[in-house]
Amino acid sequence: MKKLVNRPYRFSSDLLPKFLAKVFMPVNARIAESHAEISLWRRHLHQHPELLYDVEGTAAFVAEKLGDFGCDDVATGIGRTGVVGVIHGSRPAAGGRGIALRADMDALPIVEETGAAYASLTRGKMHACGHDGHTAMLLGAGKALAATRDFAGSVVLVFQPA
Repeated sequence: MKKLVNRPYRFSSDLLPKFLAKVFMPVNARIAESHAEISLWRRHLHQHPELLYDVEGTAAFVAEKLGDFGCDDVATGIGRTGVVGVIHGSRPAAGGRGIALRADMDALPIVEETGAAYASLTRGKMHACGHDGHTAMLLGAGKALAATRDFAGSVVLVFQPA
Protein backbone atom coordinates (compact mmCIF):
# COMPACT_ATOMS: atom_id res chain seq x y z
CA MET A 1 0.00 0.00 0.00
CA LYS A 2 1.34 3.41 -0.97
CA LYS A 3 1.81 5.87 1.86
CA LEU A 4 0.46 9.35 1.26
CA VAL A 5 2.82 12.18 2.00
CA ASN A 6 1.28 15.20 3.68
CA ARG A 7 2.38 18.12 1.51
CA PRO A 8 0.84 21.55 1.23
CA TYR A 9 -1.24 21.94 -1.90
CA ARG A 10 0.34 24.33 -4.38
CA PHE A 11 -1.74 26.03 -6.97
CA SER A 12 0.42 27.05 -9.88
CA SER A 13 0.09 30.79 -10.42
CA ASP A 14 0.41 30.34 -14.18
CA LEU A 15 -2.73 28.14 -14.14
CA LEU A 16 -4.83 30.70 -12.28
CA PRO A 17 -5.46 33.08 -15.23
CA LYS A 18 -6.52 30.12 -17.42
CA PHE A 19 -8.82 28.82 -14.69
CA LEU A 20 -10.38 32.24 -14.12
CA ALA A 21 -10.80 32.86 -17.83
CA LYS A 22 -12.57 29.54 -18.30
CA VAL A 23 -14.85 29.82 -15.29
CA PHE A 24 -15.54 33.51 -14.74
CA MET A 25 -14.77 35.45 -17.89
CA PRO A 26 -17.74 34.32 -20.02
CA VAL A 27 -20.14 35.51 -17.31
CA ASN A 28 -18.17 38.69 -16.70
CA ALA A 29 -18.13 39.45 -20.43
CA ARG A 30 -21.90 39.03 -20.64
CA ILE A 31 -22.44 41.29 -17.63
CA ALA A 32 -19.87 43.80 -18.90
CA GLU A 33 -21.84 44.01 -22.14
CA SER A 34 -24.92 44.89 -20.05
CA HIS A 35 -23.15 47.49 -17.88
CA ALA A 36 -24.64 50.52 -19.64
CA GLU A 37 -28.14 49.04 -19.51
CA ILE A 38 -27.82 48.13 -15.83
CA SER A 39 -26.59 51.68 -15.10
CA LEU A 40 -29.65 53.08 -16.87
CA TRP A 41 -31.93 50.89 -14.75
CA ARG A 42 -30.20 52.06 -11.59
CA ARG A 43 -30.54 55.70 -12.57
CA HIS A 44 -34.21 55.22 -13.46
CA LEU A 45 -34.86 53.61 -10.08
CA HIS A 46 -32.85 56.35 -8.34
CA GLN A 47 -35.01 59.04 -9.96
CA HIS A 48 -38.24 57.31 -8.89
CA PRO A 49 -37.78 56.31 -5.24
CA GLU A 50 -40.65 54.77 -3.28
CA LEU A 51 -40.93 54.07 0.45
CA LEU A 52 -41.49 50.88 2.42
CA TYR A 53 -44.26 48.74 0.87
CA ASP A 54 -45.47 51.49 -1.46
CA VAL A 55 -43.17 50.46 -4.31
CA GLU A 56 -45.79 49.85 -6.99
CA GLY A 57 -43.87 51.64 -9.74
CA THR A 58 -40.62 49.88 -8.88
CA ALA A 59 -42.37 46.50 -8.68
CA ALA A 60 -43.97 47.04 -12.09
CA PHE A 61 -40.58 48.01 -13.56
CA VAL A 62 -38.95 44.88 -12.10
CA ALA A 63 -41.77 42.55 -13.19
CA GLU A 64 -41.66 43.93 -16.73
CA LYS A 65 -37.90 43.37 -16.97
CA LEU A 66 -38.15 39.81 -15.61
CA GLY A 67 -40.81 39.05 -18.21
CA ASP A 68 -38.65 40.55 -20.95
CA PHE A 69 -35.74 38.35 -19.85
CA GLY A 70 -37.87 35.23 -20.27
CA CYS A 71 -38.10 34.15 -16.64
CA ASP A 72 -40.05 30.90 -16.29
CA ASP A 73 -42.34 32.44 -13.71
CA VAL A 74 -42.91 35.98 -12.44
CA ALA A 75 -45.10 36.51 -9.38
CA THR A 76 -46.16 39.94 -8.16
CA GLY A 77 -47.92 41.14 -5.04
CA ILE A 78 -45.75 39.01 -2.75
CA GLY A 79 -45.78 40.63 0.71
CA ARG A 80 -47.99 43.31 -0.87
CA THR A 81 -45.60 44.70 -3.50
CA GLY A 82 -42.76 42.20 -3.74
CA VAL A 83 -41.78 40.47 -6.98
CA VAL A 84 -40.35 36.99 -7.45
CA GLY A 85 -38.87 35.63 -10.67
CA VAL A 86 -37.90 32.00 -11.23
CA ILE A 87 -35.30 30.83 -13.76
CA HIS A 88 -34.79 27.10 -14.35
CA GLY A 89 -31.33 25.99 -15.39
CA SER A 90 -30.63 23.78 -18.39
CA ARG A 91 -29.81 20.83 -16.11
CA PRO A 92 -31.86 19.30 -13.31
CA ALA A 93 -30.51 19.37 -9.77
CA ALA A 94 -30.73 16.57 -7.25
CA GLY A 95 -33.80 17.00 -5.11
CA GLY A 96 -34.96 20.01 -7.11
CA ARG A 97 -32.38 22.23 -5.46
CA GLY A 98 -32.19 25.92 -6.10
CA ILE A 99 -30.88 29.16 -4.72
CA ALA A 100 -32.52 32.49 -3.97
CA LEU A 101 -30.92 35.88 -4.59
CA ARG A 102 -32.52 38.91 -2.93
CA ALA A 103 -32.59 42.69 -3.28
CA ASP A 104 -34.51 45.41 -1.45
CA MET A 105 -36.43 47.94 -3.55
CA ASP A 106 -37.45 50.69 -1.13
CA ALA A 107 -35.91 54.11 -0.61
CA LEU A 108 -35.60 56.44 2.38
CA PRO A 109 -37.52 59.59 3.41
CA ILE A 110 -34.60 61.94 2.70
CA VAL A 111 -34.38 65.08 0.59
CA GLU A 112 -31.75 64.54 -2.09
CA GLU A 113 -29.37 67.44 -2.59
CA THR A 114 -26.67 65.73 -4.67
CA GLY A 115 -27.19 67.67 -7.87
CA ALA A 116 -26.71 64.45 -9.84
CA ALA A 117 -28.22 64.34 -13.32
CA TYR A 118 -30.24 61.34 -12.16
CA ALA A 119 -31.27 62.82 -8.78
CA SER A 120 -34.60 61.91 -7.23
CA LEU A 121 -37.60 63.47 -8.95
CA THR A 122 -39.71 62.94 -5.83
CA ARG A 123 -39.11 65.54 -3.12
CA GLY A 124 -38.48 63.97 0.26
CA LYS A 125 -37.58 60.50 -1.07
CA MET A 126 -34.15 59.24 -2.04
CA HIS A 127 -32.24 56.04 -2.67
CA ALA A 128 -29.49 56.98 -0.21
CA CYS A 129 -29.45 53.36 0.92
CA GLY A 130 -28.21 51.75 -2.29
CA HIS A 131 -31.33 49.69 -2.90
CA ASP A 132 -31.57 51.15 -6.41
CA GLY A 133 -28.16 49.62 -7.09
CA HIS A 134 -29.10 46.31 -5.46
CA THR A 135 -32.25 46.07 -7.57
CA ALA A 136 -30.41 46.95 -10.78
CA MET A 137 -27.63 44.43 -10.03
CA LEU A 138 -30.11 41.64 -9.33
CA LEU A 139 -31.92 42.47 -12.57
CA GLY A 140 -28.56 42.27 -14.36
CA ALA A 141 -27.85 38.88 -12.79
CA GLY A 142 -31.32 37.71 -13.74
CA LYS A 143 -30.86 38.79 -17.34
CA ALA A 144 -27.54 36.94 -17.60
CA LEU A 145 -28.86 33.79 -15.92
CA ALA A 146 -32.01 33.71 -18.06
CA ALA A 147 -29.95 34.15 -21.22
CA THR A 148 -27.49 31.34 -20.51
CA ARG A 149 -29.32 28.96 -18.15
CA ASP A 150 -25.95 27.28 -17.78
CA PHE A 151 -26.59 25.87 -14.31
CA ALA A 152 -28.36 23.00 -12.58
CA GLY A 153 -31.54 23.62 -10.60
CA SER A 154 -33.40 26.88 -10.27
CA VAL A 155 -32.59 30.45 -9.32
CA VAL A 156 -35.25 32.45 -7.52
CA LEU A 157 -34.91 36.23 -7.74
CA VAL A 158 -36.60 37.90 -4.77
CA PHE A 159 -37.28 41.64 -4.92
CA GLN A 160 -38.35 42.68 -1.44
CA PRO A 161 -40.37 45.87 -0.84
CA ALA A 162 -39.15 46.79 2.64
